[in-house]
Amino acid sequence: MAESHGGAPEHGSHTESDGGNGGFPPFDPSTFASQLVSLVIAFVALYVIVSRIALPRVGGVIDARQNKIEGDLAEAQKLKDESEAALKAYESELAAARSRAQAIGTETREKLNAASEAERKSLEDKLAHKLAEAEKTIAATRASAMSNVRGIATDAAAAIVQQLTGVAPDSKAVGKAVDASLKG
Repeated sequence: MAESHGGAPEHGSHTESDGGNGGFPPFDPSTFASQLVSLVIAFVALYVIVSRIALPRVGGVIDARQNKIEGDLAEAQKLKDESEAALKAYESELAAARSRAQAIGTETREKLNAASEAERKSLEDKLAHKLAEAEKTIAATRASAMSNVRGIATDAAAAIVQQLTGVAPDSKAVGKAVDASLKG
């Protein structure tokens, strides 16, 4: 209930001079029919606008977004496949490079072994040749020393016999004695 300006309660509804026209309009039973018609018209208009304009745009945006997501996923899968293929190619190239490096290392090792073996044989041949020459020189030196030994021994024996006996011995006899002594 509303009170008037004087403080006494009034019976009934507000007058137009009070600013009221009989209660809250949506609950006024006399305006239900017009409100329902207005509500139906507004709902139909809103439905038409939403279904004809807003929903197709939203649907288009959703479809475009879905297509973009699918395209991005397809592109990501394609790039993943390419990267996996590149990785496999890299790994196969790396394995091939390792095997080539190992083959080159083995080949180089074999070449170096063959070269060192050839150099060793050459050095052995040179050393064998020098050894043979040294043995020939030693043999020649021994032969000349032995020939000198006979002469020295003959001279020494003749000098000893002459010192002991005071008579010079026969050189042929001394030579025979020295030869017999050297052979025996």
